[in-house]
Amino acid sequence: MTEGLEEHWDTRVKGLLKAELKRKGVTYAQLVEKLAAIGVKETEPNVRNKLARGKFTAVFFVQCLVAIGATEVRL
Repeated sequence: MTEGLEEHWDTRVKGLLKAELKRKGVTYAQLVEKLAAIGVKETEPNVRNKLARGKFTAVFFVQCLVAIGATEVRL
């Protein structure tokens, strides 16, 4: 896979998660608390870095969606 194509997909996934956080009105600090409530240990700097890079696992993506109560994602 070419670097540009991979970056495109990273950016798209990062945008999806950020959009859901914004739609739900959830800050990174609140996300950390909500993740902790479902048993996922993260720190605010780690979450911020993951979202800034756009590099995170599908598991983390789904954990975040579940934590904020998102039941669907708009592609």
